[in-house]
Order: sequence, then C-alpha cells, then structure tokens
Amino acid sequence: MTSYFVDNWDPAYGASFEATSAPATQSSAQVNTDVELPAAAWRPLTAPPTVRAPDVVLLVDGVRRIDASLWTREEDGTSHPGLAASYAAGVVRCDLRAGAASLAGALVERGLFTTSPTATDITAGSVRYGVRQISGAPDPARLIPAVQGPLTALEVAVSTQVRGESDDLLVVDGPLRNRRQLTRTIGYVKTQQSQYLDGALTAVVTALRPGERSPVFLMGTAWGGYTWYLRLPGPSGAPWAGIVRVECSTELPPQEAIELADLSLVTLPRFASTPYKDPRAPQNLIPIAGLERRLRTLLGDSRLLHRALTLAAARSTAVPTGARP
Repeated sequence: MTSYFVDNWDPAYGASFEATSAPATQSSAQVNTDVELPAAAWRPLTAPPTVRAPDVVLLVDGVRRIDASLWTREEDGTSHPGLAASYAAGVVRCDLRAGAASLAGALVERGLFTTSPTATDITAGSVRYGVRQISGAPDPARLIPAVQGPLTALEVAVSTQVRGESDDLLVVDGPLRNRRQLTRTIGYVKTQQSQYLDGALTAVVTALRPGERSPVFLMGTAWGGYTWYLRLPGPSGAPWAGIVRVECSTELPPQEAIELADLSLVTLPRFASTPYKDPRAPQNLIPIAGLERRLRTLLGDSRLLHRALTLAAARSTAVPTGARP
C-alpha cells in the first residue's frame, strides 16, 4: 500500500526534495560510491566521539533582485533586452564558544545585464548600474542566470576578506561550484533537485536518523566533488524531510573529505531551524535566514530604485531641444 507524507516545507517554497525525474531514476552523472565504504557495505554513519565542532563557523550567502527590465534601441533600429539587478553577499560569524553571531562582512553591487553591444552604465539617482554585456542572441531568458556569476564572485570576495582563525569552518549556502578554492569550506545544498544514487543506496539515505550521515561518495559532474547526505533534527515525516547534501572540493585527499563529513555532522545540526520560525525548516539554517534578511535590506528600496531607473531611462530617450522628433 502506498504511504503518503506531507512535506514540512511551506508549499510556496516548493518542496524539500524536487527531483527532475522520478526518484528511482538515476542522474546521468558518473558516481563513485566506494570512497569511504564499498557500496555493498553502505550504512548510516555517526561521527566519532572525538570530533568536536569548530569554535568559529562562518556562513556565507548571497541574494539578488531584479530592479527593472529594460530594452535598448540601437542606431540600426534593433532592440536588445536588459535588466538592472542588485545583488549582495555577506558572511555571518558564529562564535560557538560565546554563543553569539554577528555580521562579519557584506558587499553590495549593481549591474546592467544586456546583450546590447553599445550599452553604457546607467546612473539612477545616486546609484550606478555598471554595464555587463552578455554575448550571444538577444534572449531575455539568458539575462537572469547571468547574474549568478558576479554574485558568486562577490561571495568569494567577502569570504576571503573575513577569514581569520586557522580552524574555522566556512559553510557556503548552495553548491560550491567555482568556490572550491576556498579552504576549510563545505557547500550546503538544502533542496535536492537530482537523484545521484541507485535505489539500494537511496534507501540508506532516506533511512538516516537525525545526527546520521551517508558515506562519502564522489560525483563526476562538471562541478563534481566529494559529497554526502545528512539528516537534520526536526519533525519526522516524508522520506527526504530534513535531509541535506553537503560537498567539498575534490582537491582534498579522500580522508580529509571524510573528516569534513564528520565535522559537518556535529556542526550543521546546531543551526537547524524550526517550523514555527521558518517555512523551510529545518534545512534553512537559522544564521542563513537572518543573513538573507539583512542582505535584502542592504539592497535598498526596490520601489525607489525602480522609479529612479524609470526617470534615468526617460532622460536617455528625451529629444534634445531644437532637434526633430
């Protein structure tokens, strides 16, 4: 008989597990499941009793917002799409010894993303949107993904600025991708959009209890890395409730990746959110949620920026005095 579960997440945020195909269907990525244990010996793992959470944990995240959509009018009569975007990245420093958290650093940038070959910066009041030209066909759908690159670079910059303690741990909200050069860093993936394991190994993952993790395995994707699943504390329910995927760089020796897996297991559950406080509990970590709110504030008032952009665009198309309309 089929069993049903209600996902703990607020439906407005999708689901905690969002497979691109049926859960039983494997991803096309090449996977080496024998990094820590042979596949036949996979079982839920706990951290050794000697493993302790670091004194300082740094959590980095970024936010982006589209302030306005634009079109250019070129001299040859053609048009190109554009968008004015604001984006910010920040790091929250959690001192586990003192039981305190603070904003360690934040950076804000704005950009005009467009396929126009002649576009220039837009000044909207006191705010400047630096032009970022996108090569290729003038397709509006290509512009929003283009913001991710500069946002990631901003996350790397602010992370590098605030690193201090030699034994701290940096937690990146989302896959590491091109942030793998950061030391003592793990990527934290709270929404599972792809299935990488076969049915037998997936059963090990969904059988995890809070405080347990899967063995480390290796993904051979373009942004591949060592990765593992762990379950955060929270209400029981759907098979994937509270399960997150964590990853680290392939430049590490396998044993160091295993040590990071154990470290993540004794560290991340401390920050798990609760349903009455966060609609994406427990995966949306408490410091990350607070950081996101602070960063959105730093982006400024979207209505004022939209109005300033509208006025700036109107000035750019105004007909000079004495000129023929």
